[in-house]
Amino acid sequence: MQGVTGDHADPTGVAWRFSPVSNDKRASIRPENELRVLVSTDVLSEGQNLQDCSIIVSYDLPWAIIRLVQRAGRVDRIGQRAEQILCYSFLPADGIERIIDLRGRVGRRLRENAEVVGTDEAFFEDDDRRPLVDLYNEKAGIYDAEADTEVDLASYAYQIWKNAVDADPSLDGKIRALPDVVYSTRQHAPAEGAPEGVLVYMRTGEGNDSLAWIDQEGTSVTQSHLTVLRAAECEPTTPGLERHPRHHELVQKGVEHMLEEEKQVGGQLGRPAGARFKTYERLKGHAEDVKGTIFETPDLHKAIEEIYKYPLLQSATDTLNRQLKSGIDNQTLAELVVQLRRDGRLCRIPEDDEEALQEPRIICSLGLFRGEGRPRG
Repeated sequence: MQGVTGDHADPTGVAWRFSPVSNDKRASIRPENELRVLVSTDVLSEGQNLQDCSIIVSYDLPWAIIRLVQRAGRVDRIGQRAEQILCYSFLPADGIERIIDLRGRVGRRLRENAEVVGTDEAFFEDDDRRPLVDLYNEKAGIYDAEADTEVDLASYAYQIWKNAVDADPSLDGKIRALPDVVYSTRQHAPAEGAPEGVLVYMRTGEGNDSLAWIDQEGTSVTQSHLTVLRAAECEPTTPGLERHPRHHELVQKGVEHMLEEEKQVGGQLGRPAGARFKTYERLKGHAEDVKGTIFETPDLHKAIEEIYKYPLLQSATDTLNRQLKSGIDNQTLAELVVQLRRDGRLCRIPEDDEEALQEPRIICSLGLFRGEGRPRG
């Protein structure tokens, strides 16, 4: 057993002793030097592989949910071999609801003082206590897509594209000329600690971009689009392999998975972590809150209807993602969306409404296999 804080000289070295397999240090760390129990502050909650472990115990009660997600993310990672990961939290004897309401009372007092002295200072980034209660009550789905919400995926994907064409401008024309359903395969090194399978990029009939990673059993490896994007990374000189015999079969499984996921968790609004889904849900609730007041306008209802019916323009997605991350309030969000609609910069609306719903399109796929294919000549 050992403890680690921010003052420790080598916290990464301790993480290696605690989780030698996931850090590829098994050969250099003898079994008698391996740690069975590790007590740490959040110094090890980011940038560490701890998936040799499958039990996490949180002794504190952080207000920021992402801190708990980060801790679990060190263990619930690709390469984890345990069938179950157990996360325990120590709760105050008075109960989570009472403790969280203390924050609510402090927040109300601060707002009352602000009305007297005048300030727009945000003392708490998020006044919504429900997610924290759900987390401690083990509500299913609370961890889903948390990693993706910390990253602007559209910007991340664009940066990959920009880096590639900046390094080799000839790629621009070549890639744009590729037909739909194009595919490739590359070597999947065992050291990556992830299953073999296929990455699939599809645009749904509702116009939503979706990614999937399907293993050889036909099951989804991850729900994180960010993880799929990172799994696809390779050097320009990486050789391609011949198509695996089951490539198209697994692509079909991926398409089926994405369509089912869209139907279950987000419908035509896409994934819950997406700007379209979050904006629609917040504006729908806001419209109910301001019903019968001067803030209830026809433009607001038309904007909500269009977001439900049509996909967002990429520029609107980028703008809304930035504002949602900055903690924009519902009224300001409503004003922003209404202005985007007036400027024609909100949704991609087809000229003919009958064209709005189209067949899903497989854009491309990438096979990840270990020595199954032959190098292409």
